[in-house]
Amino acid sequence: MRILIFTWKDRQHPLAGGAEVVNEELVRRLVADKHEVTLIVGGYPGCVQEETVDGYRVVRLGNSYTVYWHAWRYYRKHMQGWADLVIEEVNTIPFFTRFYVKEQTLLFFHQLCRRIWFYQMSPPFNAVGFLAEPMYLRMLAAGGKVVTVSESTKEDLARYGFNREEIQLISEGIEIEPVANLRAIRKYETPTLLSFGAVRSMKRTMHQVKAFEIAKLHIPQLKMVIAGKLVGRYGKKVWRAIMKSPFSDDIEYIGPASQAQRAELMQRCHLTLQTAVKEGWGLTITEAASQGTPAVVYDVDGLRDSVRHGETGMITACNPTALAQGIVGALRDKNAYKKMRESAWRWSQDITFEQSYSDFKRAVELA
Repeated sequence: MRILIFTWKDRQHPLAGGAEVVNEELVRRLVADKHEVTLIVGGYPGCVQEETVDGYRVVRLGNSYTVYWHAWRYYRKHMQGWADLVIEEVNTIPFFTRFYVKEQTLLFFHQLCRRIWFYQMSPPFNAVGFLAEPMYLRMLAAGGKVVTVSESTKEDLARYGFNREEIQLISEGIEIEPVANLRAIRKYETPTLLSFGAVRSMKRTMHQVKAFEIAKLHIPQLKMVIAGKLVGRYGKKVWRAIMKSPFSDDIEYIGPASQAQRAELMQRCHLTLQTAVKEGWGLTITEAASQGTPAVVYDVDGLRDSVRHGETGMITACNPTALAQGIVGALRDKNAYKKMRESAWRWSQDITFEQSYSDFKRAVELA
């Protein structure tokens, strides 16, 4: 088949995240199965406008905000009638392909935005986006196939008019290879928390720092490692909080981690923390689990899907005090912690891109 995909970023984009990892893994497998794939995505400074990557074509237009207009124009001029299937990935703002594409279409959601508007945009645009999102979602819900990655997002979509029967779930996958022998992993000598990912407002990294400070009152030897890029004013705010913390000597900020650093940190730390406002799926949670490290997370969409409470990690209320209680509870009972590590590691082995692609093929009837 010829498959045309609209999405706002590709894997090469400087701000690419978990959604782009999933996209690339699926597309590479489509190409391996002899499908012809073109991606229309947003551009970025210094990007190559058009190139072939691992057998699929990438066309970069405009930027993350203007790509929607440019994509419509490019489709009308160059791609109309080319594809057998058009996949529109909705990342906050839709491309509205159903209103101008004549070919068969499929909508792909990782998550809805909702409260994230108030963390990522300034007034009055955050309020406008928050109010507009339910309206355009109901416009998109008029019919057709939909794919998403978690029960939380499926429920979200159903809340805004999508037919549950038309929403197909696919598994997530992880890039990192699960460790072969859990017993061979050597943790740090002192209990250590890992904060992994970009330090930006919707991730609420500040909550993790505060939770660490509270938990340290109960576990004096506790340490923390923060790995991720400091983004904008929020990143600077977190940095100042680290410097002013009464336990600053026990907080290590290492910046963005390389692939090798990621694997080592996820193996050697005792717990990983995730406190995002909302996710499609907690990809780094599953990655850490594959390296023998359970998670303590907030009870929000996506994170509650990627942790089984009390089995592969702990799910807490959305405040630093509750997060600290989860940290202390997970670390104090060594036998329970050992079982949690093993359960998280075993579950991670079922969450593969091979399974994700199998689910995806079935959802779009390519199998």
